[in-house]
Amino acid sequence: MRSVNLTAVMIVVAVLVSLAGCGGGGNKGPVLRSISVTPGNSTLSVGATGRFTATGTYSDNSTRDITSLVTWSSSSQGVVTISNATGTRGAATAFSVGSTTVTATLGAITGSTNLTTTPASVPAANVMPLTVNGSLCSAGSYLNKACVSVTICTPDLSVCQTVNDILLDTGSYGLRVFQQAIPNLTLPPVASGAGSLTGCVQFADGSSLWGPIQSAMVKLGNEPFVPVPIQVINSSFGSLPLPCSNADPTPVSSGFAGILGVGVFKEDCGLGCVFTAANGVYYSCTGATCVGTTVPLADQVQNPVAVLPVDNNGLIVSMPSVPIGGVPSLDGSVVLGIGTSTNNTLSGPVVLRTDSTGDFTTVFNGVTTNGFADTGSNGLFFPDTDPGVLPVCPSPNTDWYCPPVTRSLLATNVGATGTPVSNVSFNISNFNTLLSSPNRVFRDIGGPSGFGFDWGLPFFMGRSVAFGIEDETSVLGTGPYVAY
Repeated sequence: MRSVNLTAVMIVVAVLVSLAGCGGGGNKGPVLRSISVTPGNSTLSVGATGRFTATGTYSDNSTRDITSLVTWSSSSQGVVTISNATGTRGAATAFSVGSTTVTATLGAITGSTNLTTTPASVPAANVMPLTVNGSLCSAGSYLNKACVSVTICTPDLSVCQTVNDILLDTGSYGLRVFQQAIPNLTLPPVASGAGSLTGCVQFADGSSLWGPIQSAMVKLGNEPFVPVPIQVINSSFGSLPLPCSNADPTPVSSGFAGILGVGVFKEDCGLGCVFTAANGVYYSCTGATCVGTTVPLADQVQNPVAVLPVDNNGLIVSMPSVPIGGVPSLDGSVVLGIGTSTNNTLSGPVVLRTDSTGDFTTVFNGVTTNGFADTGSNGLFFPDTDPGVLPVCPSPNTDWYCPPVTRSLLATNVGATGTPVSNVSFNISNFNTLLSSPNRVFRDIGGPSGFGFDWGLPFFMGRSVAFGIEDETSVLGTGPYVAY
């Protein structure tokens, strides 16, 4: 949701090549004939890292360890990534439950093995389980809803509550939870002059959330508790200002118990709200009277990832792939930190710097617009440049595309600095047809947009996508950036 601011049997693949084809010849020594990858048909638990070895067999029947010479790849990087970095070549990290093919390549010769990943019995401290229409989501959730669990406590940690059905949202910043979801918690308000600081957040779909800003201790995964201001959503608090006149009143009306905004920025408003009272985001409420106010950065709703003691430079969202036509549910993971541990590195991703609004550039069918990666949106939303190819569904589903057949499409992402350039293929199927199936998770749903190219949850399926937080440095560079 975009705020308007991832000891077994040796497998041998023998590929015969001619001496001439491999630079052979009587005086050039033995020629590589095959590569074996071990361990074969192995398993790895989510969050763990394992090491693969490549052994080459040559034309004179000799064998050599060529682990550091081959190029490693994983057929599903949303399940497992494998390193080609010096010193860690062949190191595989499991991000989500699924299966992948690990391949070692040297010249024209390849060897491969299968790897299956299993749920972690005890997740690493920096891993948050993620379910799409799964166990962490409330019953009857809307399609493609990405859910996590967050623990919220009073500042002295005397009373805590773990809340499921929290929407993971890389398109906004900070934790917001409905008052109805934390009935046992009494959190101290953040003062604003003589009143209470209150927030209004608006989303690109026209919805909004309103409620006071309160101090809490928040726990992500098994990371240490961190103190952050959060928004307690309560549409009956004070008087609703015009930008939040349609604020959602309950978890049922919004479709979630709360939102965890973990995009590329540290606060939900930034310097604009420090210096300008008429910012439309923050208000000081005394009784029923609420007026626009300035607010220091420390009091704004904060991205809790940025406050972590170690894994605070970003996060990686990883999901296994989904077939055309969908699946009932999906398990993935959110790994906190980038390059701070063995389980949060990516191998050779495309790194797109983002601008001051968290956007890069997307070009689709000749139209250039702003693009953003957004787990909070449940589809791919983009300008309808050719209604003949992508007709909109009949009422009441006019927010979605209903082509007569599945369309295979291509868009190009460009970093905010003009480089790099990355082509991304995607599919759009008939929404009404998919809606009538028993599945709830789809990679091929989308609809029209008037606010740019929203790379919603389908973009994340089969990928590991990193979000580098502003001004924080990692092995991928200094944020803000999106990498995949």
